[in-house]
Amino acid sequence: MPARSHERPTLKLPQFVPFRLNRLAGAVSGYLALIYRDRFSLEVPEWRVMATVGQERGCTAQFIAASTRMHKTRVSRAIAQLLRRGLIERAASELDRREMQLRLSAAGRRLYAQLVPLALSREQELLSCLSSAERRAFLDALARLEALLQL
Repeated sequence: MPARSHERPTLKLPQFVPFRLNRLAGAVSGYLALIYRDRFSLEVPEWRVMATVGQERGCTAQFIAASTRMHKTRVSRAIAQLLRRGLIERAASELDRREMQLRLSAAGRRLYAQLVPLALSREQELLSCLSSAERRAFLDALARLEALLQL
């Protein structure tokens, strides 16, 4: 049988960078979830809302959805859960009374103050497998990919 001169390219999923990034993102999320799920009973969307509201006082659900790239339904459900738990509060915007601003409640600020150092420590543990030069190169590569994709 003669060899084909124009073989079709094949995609090897385990080596395909988008697949690897997606798989890595899921594993990293699970690695971090051990802190906020087990210790604070927060699910991934709730953690992302808490982290966003904690750094952006008075942000909206639309801002959270855009900055976390979560679907607005997931953001809405997470906000509802955090409101039920008394970890965030809503207030009408001073500029547009129809728009609701979100902020951490006193209980939310206490939880955030406990959670952030643990999350940052977990990030350092994760990156500890890289040398300083590798870490800088990795973070630079992430920034370049994010810029390319306009994230």
